[in-house]
Amino acid sequence: MSKKNYLFTSESVSEGHPDKVADRISDAIVDAFLAADPYSRVAVETLCTTNLIVLAGEVRGPASVTKGLMEDVARHAVRDIGYEQEGFHWKKAEVQVHVHSQSADIAVGVDAAGDKDEGAGDQGIMFGYACNETPQLMPAPIYYAHNILKSLAEARHSGAQPLLGPDAKSQVTLEYRDGKPVRATSVVVSTQHDASLSQADVREIVRPHVLDVLPQGWMCPEDSFYVNPTGRFVIGGPDGDCGLTGRKIIVDTYGGAAPHGGGAFSGKDPTKVDRSAAYAARYLAKNVVAAGLADRCVIQLSYAIGVSKPLSVYVDTYGTGRVDEDALSIQLQKLMDLSPRGIRTHLALNKPIYARTAAYGHFGRNPDPDGGFSWERTDLAEQLKRAF
Repeated sequence: MSKKNYLFTSESVSEGHPDKVADRISDAIVDAFLAADPYSRVAVETLCTTNLIVLAGEVRGPASVTKGLMEDVARHAVRDIGYEQEGFHWKKAEVQVHVHSQSADIAVGVDAAGDKDEGAGDQGIMFGYACNETPQLMPAPIYYAHNILKSLAEARHSGAQPLLGPDAKSQVTLEYRDGKPVRATSVVVSTQHDASLSQADVREIVRPHVLDVLPQGWMCPEDSFYVNPTGRFVIGGPDGDCGLTGRKIIVDTYGGAAPHGGGAFSGKDPTKVDRSAAYAARYLAKNVVAAGLADRCVIQLSYAIGVSKPLSVYVDTYGTGRVDEDALSIQLQKLMDLSPRGIRTHLALNKPIYARTAAYGHFGRNPDPDGGFSWERTDLAEQLKRAF
């Protein structure tokens, strides 16, 4: 029997967190290749530290995406985040590009040829999850943790809070009663700031953003509201801590409320099932919950390199399901082709839509008119209702 009364915590990090800077740059490189050729293959990692950005990886795409262009893309990504600091500056940082051609051995195993459909770019397991705790069908702790930081970032970018820096983290602990979130028991926010601000100043800057994001009456007790607990956060971003692509995968997904597969998302084109199949699993799980067939749903997909069809499609509704889970798995596979090509086609993933996913979560966002966050649509819900 599942636990009904408990505390659960999730964290988020801002777009200026060092690891998120790396994710943003890697995804901006993916977008540059897909804008030039929708069928480019990209796997690019980024390291960033004090005034140094290093790109490395494998690509197969048009010659127009040169090393010089990749350097420009990296600089623009850092500028958009807002880094113009002595220790990390979009214009002054050194950018090294160590990107080479994709392995021919991988290409042979993955590419479609003759009667062979395109295969998965690697083996792996991927998970998708949805629940009815929020209108976006996301777990509440990670949803509120993301939105606190988004609110602070919007104030910084608009000029309303010019003394805040790009680097920030949040952590939200919620109390659950009878399996439903009812209030926050603690909130932690650490944000980079100008040296002229005191800890008390930062606390009062942060407070209204937390109050606006949390439901009315959910604010934690004052002695459990922690803002910059170390007292000072002036040096931050890659100058304070080295950043690497793919180190914030729980922040990217469900805040620990559901399993995560073996791979990160950022820096990978949509032929990589680490990314595309995780999006597909979220899409299907969200439609199951949106259709009212379960209050919670997790879906696992597994793949083998070079093989087009998933090896397994596992569905678990945690005892909240209103239909048989095996029948649900079969029906979902009828509604969506879960081969790498089928996923990319159904969700229209061969587009430059990935830089925007690099911060504040890949899930729980609104679908964009240009096809961004297409995996957040609930257009299968009515078909699922009719099927059952």
